Order: sequence, then structure tokens, then C-alpha cells
Amino acid sequence: MKEITWKKLSPEGFAKYGTFAGMLNPSGPHLGSEPIEFYRDMVLSNLGTVPVASFSVCRVLKRPFEMDVSEFHDGCCELAMPLDGDVLMHVAPAGSDKEFPFDEAEVFLVPRGTAVCIRPGVWHHAAFAYGCDAVNILCVLPERTYAVDCKVYPFPAGQHVKVTGPGTK
Repeated sequence: MKEITWKKLSPEGFAKYGTFAGMLNPSGPHLGSEPIEFYRDMVLSNLGTVPVASFSVCRVLKRPFEMDVSEFHDGCCELAMPLDGDVLMHVAPAGSDKEFPFDEAEVFLVPRGTAVCIRPGVWHHAAFAYGCDAVNILCVLPERTYAVDCKVYPFPAGQHVKVTGPGTK
């Protein structure tokens, strides 16, 4: 079974898949001063042609660190933010819609409270709870994307991918 060792999230390492920002202890440009500071435009998400954003929760429970499926959306970004725990999230570059690019896949540790915006076409799927039993992940997509623009590809038998690294035993 192929193995991928997870990496820490970094702007350079994640740039080809999208952007991210820590939302719990923001820093950088903002409007106002204590006691009210507004940190604007930290992560931008293209909603495509649908004018309504949908806010959903994907609850992931502790499970084996084995990738067996992936998906992508052609017409929009997907924003995911683990609310109450850290997660390991797999991504792979946009490309062919016929086959998952196993040799280009990467896995990143996404700390709780970090908003990750995944670009259109980038392969991804439900993250893995890391260091805890369950994590609630806020997902922001155009309304009904899961029904109209979600290409899901189960991995063929024998091509599952094991996620390795500290904390994955």
C-alpha cells in the first residue's frame, strides 16, 4: 500500500491547492483597535455562478488513516475549517477527471480554527480527526454543490493510501 507522510501546513506548500488563514488568533492588517478589531478578507472563496453560500458541517469520527476515496468540484472553491480539533486533509492537484493522481497527493495537518480554501478542481475528501475522537468541520460551498458539482472517485481495491507520521498509529 502506498504511504504518504503528513506535512505541516505552510503557505508555500499549500499554494498550488489554495489558501488558508488561522481564524482564532488573527494577526496582520485590520480595521479598528482594541476592544474591537476587524481582520478583513483573510481567505477568499470563489462561489462560481451560484449566489447563495451554504454553511454545512462535516463531522468526522476517529477512523483508520487510510485514504480510499477523493472528490473535486469544477465550478467553485470549497472552504473547510475544523472547529474543535485538528485534522489531516489530503489534496492533489487539479487535472484529469478520470483518475486520481496518486503520485502527486499530499496530506496536511490543519489546526483547529484554520480556514482552508481549496481551489476548483483540486482533489480532496473528508479529513481525518487527528489526536481526538471527533471533529466538526465547517464547510462553505455554493448551495447544493454536493448534488450538482461533486465528482467522487472511490479508489480501486489495492490502491488505498496510508497516511503516516506522528500520531497516525
